[in-house]
Amino acid sequence: MQVLRRTFTPREFRYVAYTALAVCAIIVFSGAAVRVTGSGLGCPDWPRCDGASLTPELSTHSMIEFGNRLMTSVVALPCLLAVWMAWRRRPFRRDLLLIALTLPLGVAAQAVWGGFTVIFDLAPGWVIMHFLLSMLLLVANVALAWRATFEPGARPPARDRLSVWSVRALLPLGFASLTGGTIVTASGPHAGGAGTGDVVERITWHGPGETLSWAIERHSTTGTVLGLAAVAVWFIVRRRDKDPLLMRAMTVVCLLIACQGAVGIVQWQLHLPAGIVWVHVVLATVTWIAILVAASAAGRIRVPAHAPAREPAPAELAAVSTPR
Repeated sequence: MQVLRRTFTPREFRYVAYTALAVCAIIVFSGAAVRVTGSGLGCPDWPRCDGASLTPELSTHSMIEFGNRLMTSVVALPCLLAVWMAWRRRPFRRDLLLIALTLPLGVAAQAVWGGFTVIFDLAPGWVIMHFLLSMLLLVANVALAWRATFEPGARPPARDRLSVWSVRALLPLGFASLTGGTIVTASGPHAGGAGTGDVVERITWHGPGETLSWAIERHSTTGTVLGLAAVAVWFIVRRRDKDPLLMRAMTVVCLLIACQGAVGIVQWQLHLPAGIVWVHVVLATVTWIAILVAASAAGRIRVPAHAPAREPAPAELAAVSTPR
């Protein structure tokens, strides 16, 4: 009982918030590894691995898929711990508790959606939403880690309205780029069932041979727009806001997007090798986290306080009180 009543310092809570962010990113990396190794149906059933068996048979692809499932338990631990520590944190902060509550809910939703993904044999729509749910969970992770880093009032309000909205505009562009990437993967050669010999449905909106090229062209365009927008925002922040922390965050965003573009070109020229595709997914996830951090660093625009009501002058009071 005494353990349950223990209180935690802001520093201790900050550690668990960053741990939760790290493991929620790592499970995206392991999920991508499942897909590019063709192990998506290494465990063809859910929640059990194969029929009545909970554990996998001793094969490489079954172990890879089952290992990714076990990662869900690893991810759930710091997320649940974040809720408890937010409740027992001193001084208590309601905002941290509310954000922390979304983490285990997001992990549970991910686990259930992952189960449907397996049940429906890695159908593209289920796989796409599985990845995008991970990206939405990272929004809560970054928000919790950022707020745990700074006490209320430690960061000054945003200095420039244009800078704030420019950085925020990168969020929908980044999410659109992520969505385009999932469509490319869903129409490309890495369906997730190659290692187990399963035939997995692909996206064929423009025919089996043309859809991949069509999707890559659109994804490249979106990525280019995101990159140019990020560079433009970097200049806006440098000229108008001049916050060192925001400048560093935007610099990281620009560098990561440049790396993404280079890796994307290389993987296309090499006909989408599995290893480079995995690196591309990892960079996409890290880039998304960097954009979320930049949006957090941009801060909130100060709302002007309402001017206090002006007290009437004595002459005005006399005019009102004088009978007519």
